[in-house]
Amino acid sequence: MKAGTVRKAALLIASGAAVVFGAGCGSSSRATEAGLRLQREDLIATAKALERSSGEVAAEATATKAAWPLVANGLKASPSPAETAAIAAAARSAAALRLPGVFGESTASTLTGPAASISGAFRSFQGLTSRGWQMIDYTLGRQRDGDRAAAFARANVALYIESVYDGHFGLAQIGKKLLAGWEKLGGTGSFGGSLPRGEVERLAGLYSERNYRLHPHDGVKLGS
Repeated sequence: MKAGTVRKAALLIASGAAVVFGAGCGSSSRATEAGLRLQREDLIATAKALERSSGEVAAEATATKAAWPLVANGLKASPSPAETAAIAAAARSAAALRLPGVFGESTASTLTGPAASISGAFRSFQGLTSRGWQMIDYTLGRQRDGDRAAAFARANVALYIESVYDGHFGLAQIGKKLLAGWEKLGGTGSFGGSLPRGEVERLAGLYSERNYRLHPHDGVKLGS
């Protein structure tokens, strides 16, 4: 049985427990605890995925921060070779981002509680950032070639730039979501050594606004 199928079955069991045992004393609390256990398991899996992805994410952010000032207020019609290289490097780094298995198409829909929100933020970051930089780099290529696609790409480049900003803004909120979710689900008393406070705080520090929010805010307008 596939992991996603197992997860869905567990969710159905947990959500249906109150119905099956509705007349029994304590059935509601048992159903609630089953649901909370699933949420804790999902948050533990999510924390492990964030840890595994931290190196790739940091590398992408380094490349993006180097190129961001070159595009934040619009893409030059004739950037220098060094500027072009920085944008291309950001595009390559973003394209190399891999989506952790737990955040993948078949698994993400089964995540519960805070893990679902974190998964959504990471998936948006990966999709918006990789696509945004790809299209910014594509626009540069069309400008150099001067073909008919250049005007269309140029007219829409603000959307691509905004995608990069929005992706990193969401990424920068993941640490807060992780820490808040951990505390909501019981903190040390519920997670124990499976997800200790020190590990959660370390990951929250990594996936933070300090590390991943881009400055300045994008100032380019559509069609400029």
